[in-house]
Amino acid sequence: SQIVVQSGLIEYYDISGCYILRPPAYGIWENIQQFIDARIKRMGVENAYFPCFVSQATLKKEEDELNGFTPEVAWVTKSGQTDLQEPIALRPTSETIIYPAFKNWISGHRDLPMKVNQWCNVVRWEFSHPYPFIRTREFLWQEGHTAFSNQPEAEKECHEIMELYASVYEDLLAVPVIRGKKSKGETFPGAYYSLTVECIVPTNGRSIQAATSHHLGQTFSKLFDIEFEDESNKKQLAWQNSWGLSTRSIGVTVMTHGDNKGVVIPPRAAQKQVVIITLHHKGSPNDEMDTKAVELSQLLLDNGIRAFADTNDMHKPGWKFSEYEMRGIPIRIELGPRDYDGKKVVIVRRDNGAKTESSWDNLVETIKKTIDEMHNCMYQKALAARDAHVVKINSWNEFLDQLDNRNACL
Repeated sequence: SQIVVQSGLIEYYDISGCYILRPPAYGIWENIQQFIDARIKRMGVENAYFPCFVSQATLKKEEDELNGFTPEVAWVTKSGQTDLQEPIALRPTSETIIYPAFKNWISGHRDLPMKVNQWCNVVRWEFSHPYPFIRTREFLWQEGHTAFSNQPEAEKECHEIMELYASVYEDLLAVPVIRGKKSKGETFPGAYYSLTVECIVPTNGRSIQAATSHHLGQTFSKLFDIEFEDESNKKQLAWQNSWGLSTRSIGVTVMTHGDNKGVVIPPRAAQKQVVIITLHHKGSPNDEMDTKAVELSQLLLDNGIRAFADTNDMHKPGWKFSEYEMRGIPIRIELGPRDYDGKKVVIVRRDNGAKTESSWDNLVETIKKTIDEMHNCMYQKALAARDAHVVKINSWNEFLDQLDNRNACL
């Protein structure tokens, strides 16, 4: 937890379990948002926003039927100094908020499928030991809610979303995942089944639920009377899914890739992908180098690469190197006097420290190639570390021994 503070990802807040996401962390979340948003929109999903409050009666209806989230709920009980006539819950998830609206919006088969997603915060207050990004009382997420006229279409989407979430981790965050189905005891309350992508952290051997896609079947359509008239004018219950991925993904990424120098942010997801540092020396064309660094950063920005130049002379280059390594900036570009004279730069990768040179003219192409190479190397390294901590066992004693060795068991 110290490294996410030192690296500038979060700041602690005076309410336990709540954290401030600083720009580098929120920038990662924005890139995750863009990755998911583009893909779900191609699937026909539309974004909306629903209130964060749930009435006590509506929440109790779900709890009575499904034994849902009530133990985790935070309640608003006062307005100023006046007690509310009825407490209002802050959403732990939004089924009870969204599905009464679905009931109003869906009447015939032509209204289906209905596919809605919202980007929002949720609050869950049931635990006593919060952990940044992984287990927090308030977190950001997206939650998709969809309704279909038949089960095969709903199940098809449920599996497609699981693959989308796997792609977020593997293709954006360079984190390998294990796809699977939750046990009955871990299935979302009311769901027919829950699909999941799980990450194994090699340093402690623990599995982290990275994202879930739930096939709700007709459980909630029965509970909230979400009916439609089919083509034969007969009343039918809708088939539903819900699915979500949260800012826990940032914590998983930090735990997967971090090293002794600090965090290592995957280049495709980083808020800032490239920092350009000028190496000032007495008698060198320092002003001209600074101007060129700014010019090169703008060139990269114009070509879709998130870059900035650090020409501040308050700190020496060595301090800057250590600082940006701790913060996990994926690529460092060095521009010194000899580089300036040769119209080239030195490129340094954060993940393995490898150095290459590039001419100014080829910089955009070189950086794009380096981003892809770095992503692939980080993924393969994480995959090898993950696989080294996954073992097959055949007995209870083997199971206990492997858990002591911080391994995951199959």
